[in-house]
Formats: sequence, C-alpha cells, structure tokens
Amino acid sequence: MDQSRRVFYAREADLPVAAFRQVLIESGLGAIRPIEDEARLQAMLSAADLVVTARLDGPQGELVGVARCVTDFCWCCYLSDLAVSPRTQGQGVGRGLLDETRRQLGPQVALMLASVPEAAGFYESVGMERVADAFWYRRAT
Repeated sequence: MDQSRRVFYAREADLPVAAFRQVLIESGLGAIRPIEDEARLQAMLSAADLVVTARLDGPQGELVGVARCVTDFCWCCYLSDLAVSPRTQGQGVGRGLLDETRRQLGPQVALMLASVPEAAGFYESVGMERVADAFWYRRAT
C-alpha cells in the first residue's frame, strides 16, 4: 500500500455482502467461511451487532478490512471475523480494526476471539492474552 493512502475506520451496519465476501477471500478466511453461500454470508452480516470496516482514502473508498462482532455492548464481545486484504497486511490495518472495535465497544466490554493458528502471533503482538479454558461445540456444517 502506498504510504500516502490513508485508512479510514468506521462502523458500517450495511456492508454489502459482495464486499464482505471479497475481503474474506482475499484475506484467506474464505477457506474456512461459507463464501459460496451468499444467503448465509448475508445472515452473518445481518445478525452481527458491530461491523467495523477499513477503507482506503475515505468512507467510500476501497474496502481492505472487516471486523465482524457479536456483542451485548455492556459485558462481552465475540470478534467472529477479522479479515484484512493481503496488500495491506503488516501495515497496521488489523491493529486499526481492533482499536476501532474496542473504541466502539468502550472499556467495559471484554473482546474475545478464536484465532486460526497462523494468526495467533499477531494477536499476541497487539497485546491480547491467550485463554486456556475456552470451550466450544463445532458446527456440523
């Protein structure tokens, strides 16, 4: 990414499903998300309580990152997707999405996520703690 390009972070409640799908594919998360099921992707966006985007050069600029969350806005937030386009990875966009997500939530809300193994080092580098006692039921489909 050209250093003169500015990244804009914002809450974006009406993110188009095609744009969400594209960032999932570009980031590599498309390999473990239902990118061929547009209705399911739309349901994922519609049910999210907080969607934060990273766009280049303004609020209508090119989408380069998405943080999709489920939260009650008072106690906890689950960050279900943090996807950053590879052309901007390593340039602070992921950290910026986390910072804006935390700003939107406020200091009283805990932020948690399940990381793919390849991203665990990133989350540690931005100050997130590993949690030993996390549990889940896997999806059947």
